[in-house]
Amino acid sequence: MAHCISAQDGESMSTAPEFDLRTALEARGVSRRKFLKFCSVMAATMALPSRYSRVIAQSLEKTKRPVMVWLEFQDCTGNTEAMLRVSDPGIAEIVLEVLSLEYHETIMAGSGTHAQDALDRVMKDYDGKFIAVVEGSIPMGDGGVYCTIGGRTALDIAREVLPKAAAVFAVGACAWDGGIVGAGINPTGAVGVEQAVPGIKHLVNLGGCPHNPQNTAAALVHYLTFGELPALDQFNRPLFAYGNLIHEQCERRAHYDAGRYVEEWGDEGARKGWCLYKMGCKGPESTFNCPVVRYNDATSWPIKAGHGCIGCAAPKFWDTRSPFYNRLPKVPGFGVDVKAEEIGWTAVGLVAAATVVQVGANMVRDKVRPPDKPTPPENLDSLQ
Repeated sequence: MAHCISAQDGESMSTAPEFDLRTALEARGVSRRKFLKFCSVMAATMALPSRYSRVIAQSLEKTKRPVMVWLEFQDCTGNTEAMLRVSDPGIAEIVLEVLSLEYHETIMAGSGTHAQDALDRVMKDYDGKFIAVVEGSIPMGDGGVYCTIGGRTALDIAREVLPKAAAVFAVGACAWDGGIVGAGINPTGAVGVEQAVPGIKHLVNLGGCPHNPQNTAAALVHYLTFGELPALDQFNRPLFAYGNLIHEQCERRAHYDAGRYVEEWGDEGARKGWCLYKMGCKGPESTFNCPVVRYNDATSWPIKAGHGCIGCAAPKFWDTRSPFYNRLPKVPGFGVDVKAEEIGWTAVGLVAAATVVQVGANMVRDKVRPPDKPTPPENLDSLQ
């Protein structure tokens, strides 16, 4: 699926033939219509106006094929699987065709010294120009011996490769802040990219367990289209994906406001799709665009499927959001144990109170208003 060069492939990257995206996609059965659909989805994911889909298409077609390496450390390969298994609109086909993926241990043809030669060649020939994606945490304990590749520690590899990259994308919770490997007592000293290799200037964290491949693709497309990283929050996460509370976007939000909750798994509320707050849903305190982008070709996401959000895109979520089935102690807004009719009467009371305040303000204003000035005649000529 991806084009991964190894020493046994014969031709070096520097002598690769001129690349034409449209021809390459057609060869893979990706029609022009499907490509434009992909660009539209990317624009929508980045919260850009629909007209930007054309800008994205033109930019991707004209771009010189950037080189990318994908490093895997302490991980379950879930982020790679998530990226490769998206079938519509063909993220794997399009993104991995737009980018020249030169190194990825899971899917590349080369192995052993051939694979290492490919990585070495990228660092030498494309120093400061290639894109690096990191999956998995990086162990710091005992010199990093808990994760080695080809006899070298993940820590050593990360500190050699990442400073040479033009941009670094840390995908998944583990690459961001250590994830489940770095949770609890953390025997291997697992940390995220930012802690293992401090000082990286162009770093994008794409938290989630796993990451949402559409967000990762959008972040990459933004970089390729505009030549810069998307706007980031305080955790170096793209604002387009992590800028809004899940609670505010959730399709079950109306049930929360109305006080309709699932009380136990399988009850009437669960069958009717009521709010999962009492079952431990962390949506009111988690920011992510799951309700909008969703998973599995945008068909569903955990809450729609009947399971509460566990806050997998939150910092150190394995520690800070567990126990996952204990409800949040305090959430602003309506809900909790308030009944629907109580909320209704509360809303009426608030409206009534606001009306009284407004009427009172009008009465005070009328009392202190200075006398009206005489209104001049409409036709000044009549005074002459």
